Amino acid sequence: MTSYFSLAMLGAFLPATMLAYQIIPRRARWVVLLAASYAFFWSISGALIVYLLAATVTIWLIGLGLGRLIQARAEALKEPGADRRAVKHWHQRRMKAVLALGILVNMGMLFSFKYVPFTARTLAPLATPLLAPFGITWPEHVAGIAAPIGISFYTLQAISYLVDVYRQRITADTNLGRLALYLAFFPQIMEGPICRYDQTAGVLMAGNPITAEGLSTGAVRICWGLAKQYLVANRVNMLVKAVFASSGSYGGSITLLAGALYTLQLYCDFSGTMDFVVGTGRIFGVRLPENFRQPFFSRTASEFWQRWHITLGLWLRDYVFYPVSLSTPVKHAGHAARKLLGNHMGSVAVSGIALLAVWFGNGLWHGAGGQYVLFGLYWFAVIWLGGFAEVLAQGWCPRLGIDRDGKVWRALQHVRTLGIVVVGEIIFRAPGGRAALQLLAEAVRNPSIGTLFDGTVAKLGLSSADAVCLVIVLATLLVVGALRERGAWSAERLWRASHLAPCLMCCALFFIVIIFGAYGTGYVPVDPMYASF
Repeated sequence: MTSYFSLAMLGAFLPATMLAYQIIPRRARWVVLLAASYAFFWSISGALIVYLLAATVTIWLIGLGLGRLIQARAEALKEPGADRRAVKHWHQRRMKAVLALGILVNMGMLFSFKYVPFTARTLAPLATPLLAPFGITWPEHVAGIAAPIGISFYTLQAISYLVDVYRQRITADTNLGRLALYLAFFPQIMEGPICRYDQTAGVLMAGNPITAEGLSTGAVRICWGLAKQYLVANRVNMLVKAVFASSGSYGGSITLLAGALYTLQLYCDFSGTMDFVVGTGRIFGVRLPENFRQPFFSRTASEFWQRWHITLGLWLRDYVFYPVSLSTPVKHAGHAARKLLGNHMGSVAVSGIALLAVWFGNGLWHGAGGQYVLFGLYWFAVIWLGGFAEVLAQGWCPRLGIDRDGKVWRALQHVRTLGIVVVGEIIFRAPGGRAALQLLAEAVRNPSIGTLFDGTVAKLGLSSADAVCLVIVLATLLVVGALRERGAWSAERLWRASHLAPCLMCCALFFIVIIFGAYGTGYVPVDPMYASF
């Protein structure tokens, strides 16, 4: 059961979990969700579930330790004649040490699974000559360890829990079961979204009953995600895999086409999965945060990342960007930069320090490979330089008589942003950093426009019928996206308009998938794409 849209999930696992959840007493429903979550995790990771259990217990114990230190500090501050400054400093040092231990333990497990082979290869050219005089051989080739599915997601949730306890935004949870369910809730364990403890822990434990509205609106979201998966993601998979497996073999135009189709595939696969996750959450009375908000309507690169994988962006903002920006060295650098370059340019210049930390972390979070590091550095450069360009545009556009809110300017911004996104996804999908650069160089050096019309595309697995279907689906996605931008379309609006409407929508989407979906002989189904990151 490696896909949320498998027959085992939709036809057996999810209905059985819903039935068990609904028939047992409310106070015990959280046990059903936790048991289902561990059963699902076992089905995709087997014995590697022990690492999830170890992370859960570790986070629980360290959270309790932080809670006791916070309580002890509060009691010490109440004592008559206490040196408040000394008391705060003494406890703060121990709280930081405990927090650092929790982060190191969880990041250490993540590093061991995902980054040891990559680190060994990367450091080999530097470490080998340094160690050779001592007769020490640097292990350039290190075998990787099988990683539990979802480790990147639940690790970030675990760290956010500890940091929020440390910051006293939440109270350390004494209930191990509640914390375990927060980390392992089965719809989100594989691909997110990355939730905060106060967003989901309480409501997951509450055992809210399944309602007709929750079931109907959740089913619409699940069917919408199913349609994205089978109508788009699976349909373009053969072409995308073929082109990126043979870097530079098909010419620039085919490479750019594959990059554009991969961008569409990644969106439909990932946002389709989020439709399943959010829809399943609604069925169980849990409102999980949205991870996408019409990203292709963005006018700037920065806006795109405020709409794409939203919960990862918010996590990096709150736990990387802000701490780095508010650190003493960066504050001093900001003061010097504003004095030298002016307030606007100086602020943009110094923001590059925190941005670099965010985007280097973003790239590595997605995987251990040169392409991911290059992907992060690419977006860092685009967004940072875009900040300087925005300052210049604010000054020069009025002088040149350019209406920045006019339709022409907005259209150019949309086209430019889409181009930036496609280039970024070509880097992201490439099998390595060097291959990414080769693909981009080939696109510029050898456009080979004729390959788009000489039958090459069809040979790669995208027939004219597939192309027509993609155009229709893309147009539908744009219309629905435009309606969502205006707040005119949602499953809830369907329910309020007519309780029968969600049922009709589900039936329509299901039959569309049956008739026009890409599956069976001749198609290669796409594996859950973000589950591997």
